[in-house]
Amino acid sequence: VQLQASGGGLVQAGGSLRVSCVASGSMVSINAMRWYRQAPGKQRELVARISDGGSTYYADSVKGRFTISRDNAKKMVALQMNSLKPEDTAVYYCNADILSYSSRHFREYWGPGTQVTVSS
Repeated sequence: VQLQASGGGLVQAGGSLRVSCVASGSMVSINAMRWYRQAPGKQRELVARISDGGSTYYADSVKGRFTISRDNAKKMVALQMNSLKPEDTAVYYCNADILSYSSRHFREYWGPGTQVTVSS
């Protein structure tokens, strides 16, 4: 099982970006899917989470600006980021709880990260 993110890049403050992440490999089910971010010199933080049923959670710092969504058929989670600020600059990581055919329990998987840079 692997997670592969795409999107990200460089944008001016106030602009928008979308990052997405697709799970691949042999899997039975995907529960929660999440986006984390880590800025230089800071700890990794949870940005948004979406359950398999579609319930969402957002960090206070991104509420009203970011939207997390998922497509269960495509095994994909996306993060639409609007009204971006320089403080949103970070490496963004997707994360998911996945039950694979080779495991009896859900395991947490991480994507490799994608850079988002917001210039002022």
